[in-house]
Amino acid sequence: MRARRLLAAAVAGVFALGLPATPAHAEPAPLLSDSVRDDEWHLETLDVPDAWTYADGSGVTVAVIDSGVDATHPDLQGQVLPGHDFVDPQGDGDSDLVGHGTTVSAIIAGRNDDQNGVVGIAPKAKILPVRVLDEQNRYDDALIVARGVRWAVDHGARVINLSLGGNGSSAALAAALDYAFAKDVVVIACTGNTSASSGTDVWYPAREPGVLAVAGTERDGTSLWSGSITGRETVVTAPATQLVGARAGGTYWKVQGTSFAAPMVSATAALIRSRWPEMPAGEVINRIIRTAKDLGAPGRDATFGYGMVNPVAALTASLPAVLDNPLDTNPSPGVARFGSAPVPGQAQSAPDALTPLTPRADGPESGGGAAPIIATPVSSHHNWWAAAILFVVSAVAALLTIRRFAGTT
Repeated sequence: MRARRLLAAAVAGVFALGLPATPAHAEPAPLLSDSVRDDEWHLETLDVPDAWTYADGSGVTVAVIDSGVDATHPDLQGQVLPGHDFVDPQGDGDSDLVGHGTTVSAIIAGRNDDQNGVVGIAPKAKILPVRVLDEQNRYDDALIVARGVRWAVDHGARVINLSLGGNGSSAALAAALDYAFAKDVVVIACTGNTSASSGTDVWYPAREPGVLAVAGTERDGTSLWSGSITGRETVVTAPATQLVGARAGGTYWKVQGTSFAAPMVSATAALIRSRWPEMPAGEVINRIIRTAKDLGAPGRDATFGYGMVNPVAALTASLPAVLDNPLDTNPSPGVARFGSAPVPGQAQSAPDALTPLTPRADGPESGGGAAPIIATPVSSHHNWWAAAILFVVSAVAALLTIRRFAGTT
């Protein structure tokens, strides 16, 4: 059995962000289905079965903004809600031409049943599929991701997973993330892979303040995965290599990448929101970072952030309440003191100039975006003076009317 698993893994090749490192014409062989459960080592490393004694994700919707999701995969049947496709107007997000979004979704909410398939960390959560990645597993303009974030927020997402990104930045996506924060949504993004990046900086949107930026670790649980980008914006880590993934079409494959570490943190957020449905997003994030298993230098560092995500501790620790997102270093009034809330429907103006893109075979890149238009409320101080002036004018007019009436009687 072990020999067959090793052979299957060797044929499958190495995967970064869901696309094979082997030539495009070399179709990877599917992983043998009878070895899937044996290869889900991350469940034991994160002590997920123990976490299920406290919560299973029930009642929580996780938006997977990605390449779509194969809703017919045995591990995801009944787990996928009606979604939206921003790439194909005829689609609704429930199909996946790449396989990336399907893999991410099963890590979050794969069914915990008697089948020998991928088991999600939050198996009772629901997946809201939002397709923004094309057939090449990429997007040319971050505006499409911004639209996806807003759509997900407006359609019930409590947690958003963004296993994508690039070296640039986007005003439109920043505004959409502020909108999500204002609506009490937890946002998780991957820090990026060295094989799919032209630089060494943490990808955007992971480096946006307020987002849980997830880097990847090796199987030993204590070493940074050699392909993971990391930096001062890194918040936590999760397993990222030698993973088994649900593949679109009902099969499985070996995967690696920070794209598959991020959904482990998204699933942990879903478990927390399942156990405490009324807990604000800021407290959910605080639980994840304060209970992470410290790795590397004591405290937060630029390699592991706060450390390895720890679902059981996040579900059981006694922590003081917090009022704000502890990761949001640029707070603004907004809604419930949780970030600014751009007016829906007014955030897309003329696009910014697109950053020239270098086509890549192993991951998406971001282009430009659109400058947000934020409505500015009228000052209450100005309202008081306007009312006072109107009162004086009305009083003078009334007195003149009375005197004129008295003169005629």
